Amino acid sequence: MLTPYDEFPCHQTPHPFSYIANTDYSWDEGYFFGAFNPDEKVFLGCGFRINPNTDMIGGYCLINVDGRQYTTRFSRCWRQDFGFRVGPWNVEIIEPLKTLRYTLEANDSDLTLDVLWTGSSPAYLEEHHLAHNRGRRTTDQSRYSQPGTVSGFVKLGDQSWDLGQPGWVGARDHSWGLYAERPPIPPEAKWLPPRKIGGAKRALRFWTVFKTGDYSGFYHLHEDAEGVQRELDDVFGNPLGGRLYKGWNEEEVGLKAARHELQFRPGTRILEHATIYMTDTVNRDWVQTFEVVCPPWLVQTNGYSVGAWKDGGTFHTYHGSEELAVEWDDFDFSQQPVSYTPYGVEQEAGLNLDALNSGLDYSKPIHGIEYLCRVVTTAPDGTRHVGSAHIEHFINGRFDPYGFTD
Repeated sequence: MLTPYDEFPCHQTPHPFSYIANTDYSWDEGYFFGAFNPDEKVFLGCGFRINPNTDMIGGYCLINVDGRQYTTRFSRCWRQDFGFRVGPWNVEIIEPLKTLRYTLEANDSDLTLDVLWTGSSPAYLEEHHLAHNRGRRTTDQSRYSQPGTVSGFVKLGDQSWDLGQPGWVGARDHSWGLYAERPPIPPEAKWLPPRKIGGAKRALRFWTVFKTGDYSGFYHLHEDAEGVQRELDDVFGNPLGGRLYKGWNEEEVGLKAARHELQFRPGTRILEHATIYMTDTVNRDWVQTFEVVCPPWLVQTNGYSVGAWKDGGTFHTYHGSEELAVEWDDFDFSQQPVSYTPYGVEQEAGLNLDALNSGLDYSKPIHGIEYLCRVVTTAPDGTRHVGSAHIEHFINGRFDPYGFTD
């Protein structure tokens, strides 16, 4: 089938864009958009992904208001319409790699929005993501991330926010390729040989997009259980990457070293404060301090995880309508850790929750990993710049630097 994109001379296979050369069900492409304000304690996260091999496009709009998490999800079959619209949801690319508009028009849920997203510095192409298991590539993905500014509005019931007011910041990413196997589509683990874990296992992930005055940027770091930054054979893999910018093209520098001092709520792995010390590629020192301002939001309701949809599926699965499926839910996650059970997942003895939920045992309380922060950047010249940041952070299993055990 021809698509509107086949008009442009940018093909990289001898097939039209409706055909994906990789037939793995884990191949997908999509976007994440963030708009957030630490003074308001509001984080708006929206996104969608296309899975050509299940012929589905699905997404979500999630708003977290100081721990109240409301999510609207939407889905349809993809090849009937190659555009970005899914019922009330739509994305318009105004200027590639810089300006986009995304909307959630009036629908049966309580959430609507209209956001103009503009990059404040160039998009940064992360190092290529690769992971393997028993000789098969399980991750083979490209991703770019970008900080920005936002304007427009978001409305939740009787509450509304003007995103053009001071304090609002944007973040986004765009990724494509093999990322991770997403239950329930992959084969059940019992039909395959045991997974082989090669080399060191990732224990810490720290990912951030930030904007502080004229300075903005993105970086991430990953460490093993001993706190060593090293190449890892998993979906994130790369030890350190990112770039800091002043304005759009006034100044930009890469990073060659970074270390962290993290503080957690006592008795938990919930982040409360972070200080990151960085050295750029011209040997100058930068410091960023992050203050978490509200409970983190849980990614489980947005559609990636099995049981995110009320029928037990994800936005890669079919929900009873080729044209449009829409649903929503409203959770109170203001006190974390919190008990949470995905739709369709029963807490029965012997149920393989690890296989169903990518390692999360929902019989135990969990907490979010997506944090809204105030951040201060101290530049090499000693000047301080205040702003906002989105952090994705978690610690898996043992992590010696902060005394976490298995």
